[in-house]
Amino acid sequence: MSRIFSGGDIVFILLATRWTVLLSMIAFTGGAALGLMVALGRVSPRLPVRFASATYIRLFQNTPLLMQLFLVYFGVGIAGINIDPLAAASAGLILNAAAFLGEIWRGCIEAIPKGQDEAGQALALSSWQRMRLIILPQALRIAVAPTVGFLVQIVKNTSLASIIGFTELTRSGQITNNATFRPFLIFGIVALLYFIQCWPLSLWSRRLELRLGAGGRGR
Repeated sequence: MSRIFSGGDIVFILLATRWTVLLSMIAFTGGAALGLMVALGRVSPRLPVRFASATYIRLFQNTPLLMQLFLVYFGVGIAGINIDPLAAASAGLILNAAAFLGEIWRGCIEAIPKGQDEAGQALALSSWQRMRLIILPQALRIAVAPTVGFLVQIVKNTSLASIIGFTELTRSGQITNNATFRPFLIFGIVALLYFIQCWPLSLWSRRLELRLGAGGRGR
């Protein structure tokens, strides 16, 4: 039997937003750290490293994120290790984000003219010194806009954590709807809260892209 939708339900949904924000921050931070290693692996002069990094990217880019979350959550459980939904969702989203960020950043690194690397060689810099001092600082400037844009995707991807029982924004909407049977109202509120989180990031990404593009034309 359903009950009346009340202000307490709105508060419950609003409070769940903090878990969406937290999960997004964890996924982005962890994915960025792992993604940088993947990107560097993709441009490594060593063939086995490039192959391993490329395989990782293809594996996670060409399988559904939902399946990846299932494998992390239930796979670890089969191994006899207890894992809570937040940890499982974080691990799954980090692994997924790293594959996409690694490929984005690989493109940014390879966008730097070869002459920059050759100039570093002329100065007798090692490959790591050339990457750290010359290539990465320039690639970072190119990478800012697409990275912020991908952060929007991470926020939206956190909704899939509801499938493994983590009570973030989408899951809170499901719980409230099961009790009140007001799907249009409840999921309309949930969609609005996602929009409030994602729209400013989309605008920021577009503004950065335009600003950096204008700066590039000015050189």
